[in-house]
Amino acid sequence: MILQRLPKLAAAIPESLAEMLEEEIIFGRLKSEERLTEEVVAERYGVSRSPVREALRLLERDGLVIREARRGIWVAPMSQRDFDEVYTCRIALEGLVARQAAESTDAVRKREFRGLLVELKEAQARNDARQFFTVDVRGSALVYDLAANRTLTRLLQGLEKQALRYRFHAYEQDPKIVKLSLDDTARIYDAITAGDGDAAQTMTEKLIREIWQSMREKVRDYFGQ
Repeated sequence: MILQRLPKLAAAIPESLAEMLEEEIIFGRLKSEERLTEEVVAERYGVSRSPVREALRLLERDGLVIREARRGIWVAPMSQRDFDEVYTCRIALEGLVARQAAESTDAVRKREFRGLLVELKEAQARNDARQFFTVDVRGSALVYDLAANRTLTRLLQGLEKQALRYRFHAYEQDPKIVKLSLDDTARIYDAITAGDGDAAQTMTEKLIREIWQSMREKVRDYFGQ
């Protein structure tokens, strides 16, 4: 069986099933290029094949699975080329959204960064890459909310699912990346809270570029070109 058996879904809801499968893919429990079948997924979650079919369609839309006639369905491959494409796009877009978040006047929401930073530091101290990643993603969501730019958020969400796979892989494989991210994220949060759009944009672009450059060879060695 492809996956370890989990508790069955309470209801055959395609969106809920897609979220569960998405988590399996992002955290690497479903591997790059691993084959999926409707039958196995349906059995594992205790649902009919109809919601499975729709859930896989949603994952295909988000770039997490690939479907080809007569070849079936499998987890989208990870590679250095794909990593390069995703991260070069993220640099500019994430920098812009950080600038716009800093320009927000919502001081109440900005105070949430304090608590997030505490959680990031605690996760880093425990060497808990998964928890660090989870809190970091919540921080990104807060930045997007503060920016309140629907078009920019839509563009970022188009990259988000693919980017999250590499993001978690980076944190899991290299504690130095976690430390780099923690230090720079603290500065970015401070810049956004202070309303310094220039600094928020510059530091965000710098962080993503550094992670990209630091991980390129590791991604190639692990997943191929």
